Amino acid sequence: MENSLYYGDNLDIIRKHVHDDSIDLIYLDPPFNSKANYNILYKEISGEFSDAQITAFEDTWHWTEKAEATFTEIVDIAPANVVEMMIAFRSFIGENDMMAYLAMMCIRLIELRRVLKDTGSIYLHCDPTASHYLKILMDAIFDKRNYRNEIVWCYYGASSPKQKQFPRKHDIIFWYSKSDSWVFNADDVRIPYAESTLKRIRTTPTSIFHGKRTERTANEKGKIVEDYWSIPAIVSTAKERLGYPTQKPEALLERIIQASSKEGDVVLDPFCGCGTAVTTAQKLNRNWIGIDITHLAINIIKLRLKSMFGIEPRKDYKVVGEPEDLTSAIALANQNRYQFQWWATSLIDAKPYGDKKKGKDTGIDGFIFFMDKGHETKKCIVSVKSGNVQPTDIRDLIGVLSRENAEIGVFITLHEPSSGMKTTAVSAGFYRSQLSGKDYPKIQILTIEELLKGIKPKIPNQISPFKKATPAEGEQLDLVDSEE
Repeated sequence: MENSLYYGDNLDIIRKHVHDDSIDLIYLDPPFNSKANYNILYKEISGEFSDAQITAFEDTWHWTEKAEATFTEIVDIAPANVVEMMIAFRSFIGENDMMAYLAMMCIRLIELRRVLKDTGSIYLHCDPTASHYLKILMDAIFDKRNYRNEIVWCYYGASSPKQKQFPRKHDIIFWYSKSDSWVFNADDVRIPYAESTLKRIRTTPTSIFHGKRTERTANEKGKIVEDYWSIPAIVSTAKERLGYPTQKPEALLERIIQASSKEGDVVLDPFCGCGTAVTTAQKLNRNWIGIDITHLAINIIKLRLKSMFGIEPRKDYKVVGEPEDLTSAIALANQNRYQFQWWATSLIDAKPYGDKKKGKDTGIDGFIFFMDKGHETKKCIVSVKSGNVQPTDIRDLIGVLSRENAEIGVFITLHEPSSGMKTTAVSAGFYRSQLSGKDYPKIQILTIEELLKGIKPKIPNQISPFKKATPAEGEQLDLVDSEE
């Protein structure tokens, strides 16, 4: 199977592109925190957070005509027990945000069960906001007999000093199999015994277990970790932190993938966000399918895969749903100019930037950082325009370079630049690299058509936006078991 990254609605993509009984492991972390917007705070190259941010997606669910249509489709196609459960939900919950969310999840979980192999597993990651409803939903769709574990992921973090309740510092992960035959690699999820446990085994070699005296033994590889996992969340100083709002730690995904799949198996993440499940599957020699509804996420994943593993889209894995020619690029720009800008910045490996959702236009759509003499970090500003363009746009970009103390500006345009734009760009002069002694145009104009042909801006010693991959064996978690 070819590794694949899809842009679009995961329901449509799963129905069109994912075959029955073809997936070994599904991990999904669907957002739900009603009326919340998830913003990405990007770090400057210095490590400090920037003032600008990007609204990655708006997690706002409402009972709309679309939700009603989804509910009707569930009634038409779902098994009788699922239909009865959803009708009961609607009667109890009402036609509100939560019900809209559950309808959205139900129709997708039905499809996810279809594509899961009989020996496969699904891990549904959720916070306590909706976990109790999702457990009932999973029982109905996957059968309560196939419920394997409720995993509690425990972590630490800052809490409000004025709160009047216990800090909420855990997520819930429901693990279901599709049948009574499933993969569980016990030896891959063992952790060291506590020294006190080993001492008791040495001094008291037998114990009472289920009413019978049983010999105490200690597996040389350690014990199987319990269903509560103390894995640190991604703090602001973590090396793997990308700034994505729902990013989960690699250690969490490593444990899930190692427990419930083998090398060469297929891992699917239908809400893949910044791609932790995808990159972890790649690291552990699994095949993978990632789906997300924003080009921002697809951009981040492509950059992450390239900088971590050196693999390229369309060469080393399939990308579906992105524009492949000028006609489809124009269609995307007409459909959603923000998605177009995020996609365009990905063509030159730039980190997207800016809070345009709130109408704030800084003249910056992305950054490229590069290195010069003495390991000094320099900055390139990226500006993307999907509408009509003129020389004033180039003059504006020159002004942004001055304001931001940047050395180079790249202007990406959907339409052909005029001769006046080209003249204005040339008048900005050149940046001379102290490292190579070469000259680079300070303002570079590139069309989408040129970028689609593989033409790139001239940037010296470009810095990868993400860290390189960790060694194949990875870093082992420093964990011990709790007292028995």
